[in-house]
Amino acid sequence: MAKKIIVIGSGFGGLAASIRLKAKGYNVTLLEKHPDLGGRARVFKRGDFTYDGGPTVITAPYLFEELFDLFNKKISDYVEIVPLNLWYRFVFDDGQTFDYSGNKKSMEKEVKKFSEKDFEGYINLVNFTEKIFNKGFTELSDKPFNKLTFMIKQVPSLIGLKSYKSVYKLVSKYISNEKLRRVFSMHPLLVGGNPFTTTSIYTLILFLEKKWGIHYSMGGTGSMVSALEKLMREENIEIIKDAEVTEIISSDNKVKGVKINNSKILNCDYIICNSDPPNVYRNLIKSKKNYNFLFKQKIKRMDYSMGLFVYYFGSKKQYKDVAHHTIYFGKSYEKHLDKIFEKKILSEDISYYLHRPSATDPNMAPKGQDAFYVLVPVPNNLSNINWSQEGQEFKNLILDKMDKSVLPGIKQNVVSDFYLTPDYFEKDLATLHGSGFSIQPKFSQSAYFRFHNQSEVFNNLYFVGAGTHPGAGMPGVLSSAKVLDRLFK
Repeated sequence: MAKKIIVIGSGFGGLAASIRLKAKGYNVTLLEKHPDLGGRARVFKRGDFTYDGGPTVITAPYLFEELFDLFNKKISDYVEIVPLNLWYRFVFDDGQTFDYSGNKKSMEKEVKKFSEKDFEGYINLVNFTEKIFNKGFTELSDKPFNKLTFMIKQVPSLIGLKSYKSVYKLVSKYISNEKLRRVFSMHPLLVGGNPFTTTSIYTLILFLEKKWGIHYSMGGTGSMVSALEKLMREENIEIIKDAEVTEIISSDNKVKGVKINNSKILNCDYIICNSDPPNVYRNLIKSKKNYNFLFKQKIKRMDYSMGLFVYYFGSKKQYKDVAHHTIYFGKSYEKHLDKIFEKKILSEDISYYLHRPSATDPNMAPKGQDAFYVLVPVPNNLSNINWSQEGQEFKNLILDKMDKSVLPGIKQNVVSDFYLTPDYFEKDLATLHGSGFSIQPKFSQSAYFRFHNQSEVFNNLYFVGAGTHPGAGMPGVLSSAKVLDRLFK
């Protein structure tokens, strides 16, 4: 009889893990606390506007394709994925723009617009990030880092690839212009890290984008969630919604099952958590007797990613010149990030990411209108910011900034809106301290030093998702499910 696996949480890590382990012959049940699947990738409908809850950038579509291939099915029969020609438009506070794409001639022109001499540096940077990509992603992203000996074996090559440097420091070695340094060092923010402290391993995202491009699933990222749900139902993976796991039941060095909604108990042979590991270890496992001194210290020393303020809004005016993905930089960069990550205070000099899916997919908004969300990095809830008091004022600040820069006149054109704060991430998504991406991707919190894919405490408890190896972002969480392929024979 097939062994029973319970998967907690239906973010992309949980969905991918369910599918991969079903393909291996296990009896899989997925539990989701909400009435809909997706986790951070949930979908919000407001009238005729459709808003993706979180992730919007698909950078390695093959990782989704593999999930359908496991059952000899084609992803194209379930969802349409289209490449974007313009990846990001960067906008600076003085109005200068940088159009970021995979087109070599266009990139040469854009780089030289800011600094003639930095184009050669840019080429050298990309070449170096290819080496980091080959090691950090191709070779290691789907390997379990459960043993210190395996980590030690990687140290010489990681030192050779300058992984002791921060992303910003590595980029600065090749690029002299400050605005270009921002453009090419901002990627850690997409996975919850500060470019000034994140290990330069994460510059591999630069090459990852170059290798596969940036894509969009028509209907929004939510259409990818729906496609995976359809596949799971076809393959008889049990899905139980409105089922919040309130306790993981353990005995000695094993987990035995879960308690749902503080009442019903489900037993199983294995548990896979697509839930924030520090929250699981602190709040879902009631008995801590198996936590040894080193593990307790590991939990205690962790630094958490920033929080996110996400403002969703529909506009009755269409902004046809606004790109699908826009990143706006405020005046300061390092000082601003220091306020978010270290000082944990709000700043009026914000930077933000603006998503306009209706640039590619008009069906996300009523005809002649636009759907947007703007994501602003803010301190996590260790800041003690009272969002019920600060939220509306911060929303108005964001609207004011956009009105004066990327979306002139937007204040008069908003017809539907709401916002989410770090409180949503803490209460609804159960991330410790309301962090947007679990723990930060510093070197001291990467690979072996991250929470392990196979629990350090219980040998039949496993983790996928942002807080475990290899980390946050769609390629990261999908790769964390591939790690399970190696752990489950």
